[in-house]
Amino acid sequence: MSKLADLIWKNAELLRGAYKENEYRKVILPFTILRRLDCVLEPTRGAVLAKYEAIRSKGYDLDKLLTPVSGYPFFNTARFTLPGIAQTPDDVRDNLEALINGFSQNVRDIFEKFGFAATLDKLAEKNRLYLVVQRFAETDLSPEAVSNHDMGQAFEELLRKFNDVSPAGEQYTPRDVIELMVTLLFDGDQPALAVPGTIRTMYDPTAGTGGILSVAEEQLRSFNSAATLRLFGQELEDETYAICKADMLIRGQNPADIQNGDTLALDMHPGKTFDYQAANPPYGVEWKPAEAAVRREHAKGAAGRFGPGLPAIRDGQMLFMLHLLSKMAPVIGGKGDGQNEQRGGGRVGVVHNGSPLFTGDAGSGESEIRRHILESDYLDCIVALPTDMFYNTNITTYLWFMSNRKPPERRGQVLLIDASAMSVLMKKNLGKKRREFTPDCLQRIAQAYADFQTMQWYENPADEHSRSGKTGRVLQAKVLAREHFFYRRVTIERPLRTRFAVSEQGLKQLGWDTAFQKLPQEQQHLLTQALHAMNGQATYLDAESFRTALHASAAAIAKAQGLTGKAAQLSSKAVERARVCLGVKDPSAAPTTNEKGQTLSDSELRDAEYVPYGEDIAAYFAREVAPHWPDAWINHEVRDAQDGHTGVVGTEINFNREFYRYQSPRSRAEIAADIQAKEQRFMELLRGIQGEEQA
Repeated sequence: MSKLADLIWKNAELLRGAYKENEYRKVILPFTILRRLDCVLEPTRGAVLAKYEAIRSKGYDLDKLLTPVSGYPFFNTARFTLPGIAQTPDDVRDNLEALINGFSQNVRDIFEKFGFAATLDKLAEKNRLYLVVQRFAETDLSPEAVSNHDMGQAFEELLRKFNDVSPAGEQYTPRDVIELMVTLLFDGDQPALAVPGTIRTMYDPTAGTGGILSVAEEQLRSFNSAATLRLFGQELEDETYAICKADMLIRGQNPADIQNGDTLALDMHPGKTFDYQAANPPYGVEWKPAEAAVRREHAKGAAGRFGPGLPAIRDGQMLFMLHLLSKMAPVIGGKGDGQNEQRGGGRVGVVHNGSPLFTGDAGSGESEIRRHILESDYLDCIVALPTDMFYNTNITTYLWFMSNRKPPERRGQVLLIDASAMSVLMKKNLGKKRREFTPDCLQRIAQAYADFQTMQWYENPADEHSRSGKTGRVLQAKVLAREHFFYRRVTIERPLRTRFAVSEQGLKQLGWDTAFQKLPQEQQHLLTQALHAMNGQATYLDAESFRTALHASAAAIAKAQGLTGKAAQLSSKAVERARVCLGVKDPSAAPTTNEKGQTLSDSELRDAEYVPYGEDIAAYFAREVAPHWPDAWINHEVRDAQDGHTGVVGTEINFNREFYRYQSPRSRAEIAADIQAKEQRFMELLRGIQGEEQA
């Protein structure tokens, strides 16, 4: 609700000179919450005060007795209201403190997170406190004037404005994106959710201001007002946690279900699982602050939240994905095949940038996390969103939907929806958000998800044949087997080709070699003498000839010096050090072998082939590799740690490849016409400039 946010934002004008612009949030946000709570409690304020006066001296539990009277899971026993305080300028600071202290503890916690006491002191010191109170007291934030939905939007708009002037900003999820996420999360469950008295749970581990949770509750209530969606969340940042908790209090949710802390470091809802989960975790943020705790969880394997793998330390968003999967409600019952129906289970929706789709080669933490999700058949659908949909970033983002209770017709398959061209330009930008989903966009994407089939839709049939594909809205979907996203990275070796000749430089290299220095003294002495005797002689283009000549030289030295036994023979380790230190790569040389006759590989020529999953590796090699590198071979010693087969299993989800549309190049006539038009325009501009100069 932009107008309400603008109205509240105008109150910041009173802070100029006393606060820096990026500090306005310390005043505006808590005062907005205070005024909202004050308005919410106003209708029952008299009844609460009367009840409080009757029981205050009896030692009763005030929470149990006063919340039923207030109608909310919080109350206030102070005799002040914000409008009342605005009429007593002499005692504003003390009266405000009394008003805050009159709230139940769950509300006082909110203002403690804001550091509100210090804010009041500074406002009083700068002579702004009474002016701020007066301005907010004039703003009607009652539920009759401002719905919970509009209040949530106003908070998000305020936070967006504050982030525009802050050194660092948080990423907030726009309402249209949340509506799409929640719609797809609930898809197919409407009959069960429409049952009167139904109760479900929903969780957001990066709750922010609670926008996702709020929209989910509103959408459920829209088709079943008798349903209950119990909301749970965890949020790291104190101020957004405080806003979220205040919103949950007003909605009648249990404030204890919203926790403050680092989700990766500590799950503050241990042992709990949920029917629905949704999140927009931070992109590209290091998880180093939680590293010790994360690695402990990873070490637990399947018993921990992060058993399948760990992503690179620079980006923790895939850890949130694993956390969400660990919190899915378990499936109860049979196989869900129509005869043995399943109950329970959970569904997850999460916003990611492109990184989790493809970052990490086979065997990496990221690839292993994707592998776990695909092998467990959790991945249901991924939706590619348009750019310019978020307030703080214009990058491409994706909605991942996962479940442990996929219906039979969707099992073993994944739906990819390219909705990157399914938005409209906004009349007015909000930060970097330039595009939005219309109700029609949301309906078409939801229908594509529900239909679960490969399809293409163009707003204008002519768009299908347009070069750019951007003249109208376009929606595409593909259903693919989960194995489609697997591959094997097979290591391909090529022979090391080395020539050998003894030189002064080679002898120096041998002397510096640490492995040579660890040989017994008699071996060092015999090898050095044998090589000196070969200095300046023949060049050898294969290792076996070099070894034969070296052994012959050593035998001659031993005979001349009367050496016997082991002292008269070079060990295999000594010969190996000579090969390593004196060999020079030469493409014209024969493949280098060891003393057992095995061909050695050249690590610099080592390569990898990415073989489609399930394809015969030998056949692939014969077709794709052998014609180009006849001397190459497959390294069968590099095997997958899980299945033990040749090659390491990897996973990636490449949207660009799946939805690639060929664009034929422009004709020469088109290009020539464009050049001619530009030249003509240039000459017209030039003549105009010359005319102005002559005038």
